Amino acid sequence: MPSGGLAMNRYTAGNSVTLLRNGAEYFPLLLEAIGLAEREVWLETYIFADDETGNRVADALIAAAQRGVTVRVLVDGWGARHYLTRTLERRLIEGGVDLLKYRPEVHPWHFRSHRLRRLHRKVCHVDGRVAFVGGINVIDDMNTPGHTPPRVDFAVCVRGPVLVPIMQTMQRVWAIVEVTQLRNSDVPFFPDEEPAENAGTQVAKFTIRDNLRHRRDIERAYLAALRTARDEIVIANAYFFPGMRFRRALLRAAARGVKVTLLLQARVEFRLLHYASRALYGPLLAAGVAIQEYYRSFLHAKVAVVDGQWATVGSSNIDPYSFLMAREANVFVRDPVFAKGLQDELAKMIADGARPVPPQGWVERSQAAKALSWLAYGVVRAAMGMLRYGGDEWWKGPQGAK
Repeated sequence: MPSGGLAMNRYTAGNSVTLLRNGAEYFPLLLEAIGLAEREVWLETYIFADDETGNRVADALIAAAQRGVTVRVLVDGWGARHYLTRTLERRLIEGGVDLLKYRPEVHPWHFRSHRLRRLHRKVCHVDGRVAFVGGINVIDDMNTPGHTPPRVDFAVCVRGPVLVPIMQTMQRVWAIVEVTQLRNSDVPFFPDEEPAENAGTQVAKFTIRDNLRHRRDIERAYLAALRTARDEIVIANAYFFPGMRFRRALLRAAARGVKVTLLLQARVEFRLLHYASRALYGPLLAAGVAIQEYYRSFLHAKVAVVDGQWATVGSSNIDPYSFLMAREANVFVRDPVFAKGLQDELAKMIADGARPVPPQGWVERSQAAKALSWLAYGVVRAAMGMLRYGGDEWWKGPQGAK
């Protein structure tokens, strides 16, 4: 079945989905899976850093290639430009790893909208028996330059039928990149669907965002959950800058009595987006949405839980970059045990490392602070408008914002 077929974006039963918290839980399992590989390893990542963690992963990939495993690694051109050194790149290639860069044509003096269509997803599958999906790059989250450790992030380890669309989409993107870079490819654009045996009892689906048939699939999955929520919504997101549809879904959920909590970034990483996103706080707080800002370290998570039954973990932020431009990948899970585990983690983060944004205090903040937020919002809106992304739906200003 083709990659765009029924296997994509469809819930299937019989899966095992394990939540992984930060690199401390993620990398040991990833390295173990690569170490046990017999046929193939496929890895996609936005960042592959030349640091202790990156070199451990590189060692495992090279060892697999040297014992006859086909190892394919696809990194984003922008991420590679900043983190993948020539030394590490050469070591991977000389070690037998087939390395490709997604959109490597990165020139700061040639700024065009299509250059923002990056490979932002973080996905790996080994032998079609196990896969990893989430927001964790190949980088040491305990030693990220300029960050207080650890940088908080999540991923999942999955087995079962949900592996089928993961394998299909990774093969198709690889084939597309090879063709566009004029390389001979033995990877088909429309790979056959390989069966995957049941591995557990969880219901899950793998959903991507691309610039063709799946442009809004991740956003729609979120909106469907928000619109049907009855009791509680908890969203943890590093870069929160939603469009009007998403904001309305949150406001309507709060209006019908749903407890809505947003766990957002307190620390400033990308200054312009940080202050622009705060221009949206006013109407959300006024509607009863609770906003918690995580200050203990950098928040890189892109996760959510709804009604203790539905949960998602992935690479997609709730902002125009992730929802409108980049290639992203999320796993959505309908399982109360998994949802509770993730919700407990978020509750612990809120209790141990977050501060609430008080509605009245927000209204009474200084005129300078208000002006800074709206100036940043205007700059981001103008920039995205020039790039023709999002339209009025995304950039219509929040009503009643203060």
